[in-house]
Amino acid sequence: MKNYLPDKYKEHILKVIRNALLEDIGSGDVTSNCIFSDGTLCSGKIISKASGIIAGIAVAQNTFAALDDRVQFNAEVPDGAHVSPGTIIASVSGPCRAVLSGERTALNFLQRMSGIATLTSNFVEAAKKGNPDVVILDTRKTAPGLRVLDKWAVKLGGGQNHRFGLYDMVLIKDNHIKSAGSIRSAVERIRKNSANNYLIEVEIKDIEDLHEALDARVDRIMLDNMNPEQIRRAVRIMDNRIPLEASGNISLDNVAQIAATGVHFISVGQLTHSAKALDISFLLD
Repeated sequence: MKNYLPDKYKEHILKVIRNALLEDIGSGDVTSNCIFSDGTLCSGKIISKASGIIAGIAVAQNTFAALDDRVQFNAEVPDGAHVSPGTIIASVSGPCRAVLSGERTALNFLQRMSGIATLTSNFVEAAKKGNPDVVILDTRKTAPGLRVLDKWAVKLGGGQNHRFGLYDMVLIKDNHIKSAGSIRSAVERIRKNSANNYLIEVEIKDIEDLHEALDARVDRIMLDNMNPEQIRRAVRIMDNRIPLEASGNISLDNVAQIAATGVHFISVGQLTHSAKALDISFLLD
């Protein structure tokens, strides 16, 4: 079963893997190097110890490959698959030094990404109870250096990515508005000073801001920390003229209620900043 790194981010992900291995192994795995000769072989299995969505199989595979291309990695499930306790995720075999030296780093990637994918899937399913068409989005609240992996895991869990960084979309937040003087002024400066046709989103806190954002003809409006009744009112006022995104204090307990208001998007920071790693182990045969 083949699992691939996204072509667009392949070189970046390979660099992340190399840095992670350097961080863990440094000048060498003294334990494995002293116990095993270069020719000693072993095999084992990566096994799920919990229910969830698997994400990062190709990252784990490339982690072992970066240490020794003689390591054989055979995935038993694809990225995005739902697993239960005891599911064999992959079989790994090859030189013991490489297998055991890469084990922890491979599992760290796999556990984090699978935890994010699992939490995202839970949010997607919960939101559907309120509105089957609402889109769950991530945020920039990712682990420094791991954004590509964190956001990829969100997509594997059924969510979608918000802007990837500060460079690919305009999001005018409260501090921008405060410094510019008003929403209108901030939007006008963006349009005057940017040669690119960026999507423009503005964060608002009340209905007065909503009308100002509408008048400024922005592309999307973020309803920040509004309660369900405020969101429903905003939805009625907009009447589908501009897509609305709910954000702030979104939880599994209230996401269906927020979705039922009729917003188009719901962004959830905890998908990447608070996801619990999925319990996954590697056991030698």
